[in-house]
Amino acid sequence: MPRTIAIGDIHGCLAAFDALLRAIALTPEDTLVTVGDYIDRGPDSKGVIDRLLELREQVNLVPLMGNHEEMMIDVLERRIEPYGWLNHGGVQTMESYGFSGDLNVVPQAHLDFLKNLRPYFENDTHFVVHANYDPRKPLAEQPTELLRWVKLTELMPPPHVSGKLAVVGHTHDRNGEILRLPHLVCIDTYCYGGRRLTAMELQSGEIWQATREGEIVAGN
Repeated sequence: MPRTIAIGDIHGCLAAFDALLRAIALTPEDTLVTVGDYIDRGPDSKGVIDRLLELREQVNLVPLMGNHEEMMIDVLERRIEPYGWLNHGGVQTMESYGFSGDLNVVPQAHLDFLKNLRPYFENDTHFVVHANYDPRKPLAEQPTELLRWVKLTELMPPPHVSGKLAVVGHTHDRNGEILRLPHLVCIDTYCYGGRRLTAMELQSGEIWQATREGEIVAGN
């Protein structure tokens, strides 16, 4: 049976991402929802984007937009100064591209991919967003600020009006634990900070986890 699997914030941790992909053993019928924040802070943001581009040809990939992708796009398109992004992990990202002073070091295919990331994923029982949501509004009407920027520590939403289970990232747990509430699951388990990268199959709740170094560990 086709599966729908969500993966939390990768943040340049390619070894962990690849380990999860091997453990999950995706098929062409599976849907893979990545919650955003593929870049920054970890060692190989370029490699993560390369891998996502490969996966797009192999499975039904639904890549969501995170706040870090928003910052990177705004810098590459010269809409904002780079300093804020660089201080939040952009330095590591540009190093992974071999940056030596020219922003054009980022391939156009990567920028096009980032610009076409989606705001959310929704099926009959679940929805996935990067950060947060307004419980009163349909997903198509959600404010961008909530979807990408507002942490659960700032605003813990009640159940969504749809009654569906929310799956989110963005608010990392420094102990590498999954946050589980009756109406919400947060799967940002702080991989770049030395904890775990988490994947969850939506219907069954099956969990896979990997360390930053690429070791599969027992899911929590």
